[in-house]
Amino acid sequence: MLEVIASNLGAEEAYKLLIGTVVPRPIAWITTLNPYGGINLAPFSSFTYVSVKPPMVGFNCGRRAGTLKDTGRNILVNKEFVVHIADETLVEAVHRSSIEYPPQVSEVTELGLETVPSIDIHTPRLAIASIALECRFHGATRYGSTGSEFIVGEVLRFHFRDGLCVDGKVDSSKLRPLCRLGVPNYAGLDKIIRMQPVEQMAKTVIEG
Repeated sequence: MLEVIASNLGAEEAYKLLIGTVVPRPIAWITTLNPYGGINLAPFSSFTYVSVKPPMVGFNCGRRAGTLKDTGRNILVNKEFVVHIADETLVEAVHRSSIEYPPQVSEVTELGLETVPSIDIHTPRLAIASIALECRFHGATRYGSTGSEFIVGEVLRFHFRDGLCVDGKVDSSKLRPLCRLGVPNYAGLDKIIRMQPVEQMAKTVIEG
């Protein structure tokens, strides 16, 4: 078995091992408003939820040449952003939106994506996304020697494609979310393994 001593790794080496190990990862496809009046769009796969009351989501935003990425800078200025969940059909657009454009260039415009107004914030959302979360900035915490920041936003409003959320539950088989593997690979859900709810299992065990 191969063993790697983490303290001997550089940032890039550790990054490659982590993104190949922590898989599959959900992708936060995020829109923000830039200082030039345009809409920036970028995907982040270090993404999760951090609270349910109020609902909050967070993602890790790295730095390039010591400077926080455009998305992070825009959020710290405007205090808002929209997280979209892309399905498998949008893999090309998601991947191309990760290209490093200058800050004044709108990835939304470059990719020809349509946007619609949000309701509770100024940042528009993508019309094509199956799910969109309007978020208000809650806080940011810096981790590690590279200066990456974990940015958390409170979800003010959920938007779901028609038929996707029924009785308060999202149907993952209809969503078909895109997920991230190691660079440059993506994946879909493929086969869904359905298990008996643990509450029912526990009841069966207790009642014998």
